[in-house]
Amino acid sequence: MDTQTSALARPWKTRARRAAKGSVTEVAARAGLTARGVIYLLVGVLALRVAFGDGSHQADRGGALATIAQQPFGDVLLWALGIGVAGMALWRLSEVVFGSAGPDGDKAGKRALAAVRCVFYVSVAWSVLSFAAGYGGSRSSDKQSRDLTAQAMGLPAGQWLVGAVGVGVALAGVWVGVQAVRRKYRDKLRLGEMSQNTRRLVDVTGVGGGLARGLIFATAGVFAVRAAVEYQPKQAKGMDDTLRSFAGTPAGPWLLVLVAAGLMLFGLFSFALARWRRV
Repeated sequence: MDTQTSALARPWKTRARRAAKGSVTEVAARAGLTARGVIYLLVGVLALRVAFGDGSHQADRGGALATIAQQPFGDVLLWALGIGVAGMALWRLSEVVFGSAGPDGDKAGKRALAAVRCVFYVSVAWSVLSFAAGYGGSRSSDKQSRDLTAQAMGLPAGQWLVGAVGVGVALAGVWVGVQAVRRKYRDKLRLGEMSQNTRRLVDVTGVGGGLARGLIFATAGVFAVRAAVEYQPKQAKGMDDTLRSFAGTPAGPWLLVLVAAGLMLFGLFSFALARWRRV
């Protein structure tokens, strides 16, 4: 009986796996990557404006959403963006359940990473769709970071928890940067469909964008560790304050210019992934 039940279940599992890797999930993935590209491109533009003295806009997701809302048909664009990010979450969920593309896509580590990404993009989609529906403001990422840090420090061993998270974020930033330099993203691209010049351009966006993104994560993690060591939640910084901190280095605003350019490159890289990534 158990053998018969297992045999009957196999076709259903096969159909479900095919559906998860079919056209619907592929469209969701490519829409999500495009939406991510739009957000990073706008954040990069806003960071560039901050570098040249215009500090009136938040250089983070909230600032990007506020910028979109001010454009013609801004409400429509916001809904499209939110649906696109929701597609990214759906794609990551399919990777948790059925595994990701590639020979090692069924490994537990890959599924766990996909689960983390799924939760993250669910929260991003919720914030974008809430903003589009008029229920959420463009809340500063800095305030969110400070509030979350303060709440975490109020827990038992909260100071250690914040410090551990900070170390984890910093190490993740280093890992992102190293993976970009090694061009590991090439393992997931359909390189055969790309010309040699296209590959070079994608490498410029992938390496430059990955380094900028990794530097931001690493710096934000350092600030979180500092907040834990000094027991000062206000020392924690979101993307906006992290980006602004680059302008306060000996390199001056030019480091922020480079990072802002890197964020825009990562936006373009996301567009390239939407076109050529294996899903």
